[in-house]
Amino acid sequence: MPLTTRLLLVGAFGLAAVSQTGCNMVPRSQVACAQNRTRQLYEQNKALALERQTLLSQVHDLQANGDTMRARIENLQAERNHFSNVKSTNPLSDSANRQFEDLARRYPGFDFDPTTGVSKIQNEILFESGSDELRPEAAALLREFAGILNAGDAADLNVLVVGHTDDQPVVKASTKQRHPNNWYLSAHRAIGVVDALKKSGIKETRMGASEYGPHQPRVAAKTPEARRQNRRVEIFVLAPNASMAGWDPGTSRK
Repeated sequence: MPLTTRLLLVGAFGLAAVSQTGCNMVPRSQVACAQNRTRQLYEQNKALALERQTLLSQVHDLQANGDTMRARIENLQAERNHFSNVKSTNPLSDSANRQFEDLARRYPGFDFDPTTGVSKIQNEILFESGSDELRPEAAALLREFAGILNAGDAADLNVLVVGHTDDQPVVKASTKQRHPNNWYLSAHRAIGVVDALKKSGIKETRMGASEYGPHQPRVAAKTPEARRQNRRVEIFVLAPNASMAGWDPGTSRK
């Protein structure tokens, strides 16, 4: 083969090789873009992993809070059921029932339920607004109330005094000094009635006091009349073996 022909063939094959190699190479700009995208995806994955961990922690906290709330609801329901059981049975004799019904007729604002034996006394009969000091005219009512419970079979019964307020917060500065909120006010009023019944002859060992503030309204409305009815003291008369706090009725109560 002539030299000129051989040189032309070698040149042609060389150009083809160079051309083929150039087609398989990735430009540097594309490599840089791919590397940047890889870094972006890596950072996004890190952020998503951190967000996932945060969400898992929040879910755990919500589950823990949910368990706590369920336990509180169960406790409140058990207490409510206990009060419902207390309300459903009247341990008073027919004679004592009639005396309490007579008391209700003579004292407006004093309500007696002969089915349950529960007495409800409106606060305006017992206290001045925002006060836990009994009105002078309340003494006569509570003396007669104690007299019924100190006579005959009723002398063996127990008493639970429960204070309630309306939904309006305590705002008067002089009142807040003694009753920071409605919990304190309802508790102090219940204790005031217990103390008056004690002075009228009912033994301390027969009595207990509780409070609900505004959280068990008698009437759900927000009208002045509804609030008036919600401000009250309720007195539950309990059977001798009734226990409100795990008390052993077999222990001495002298």
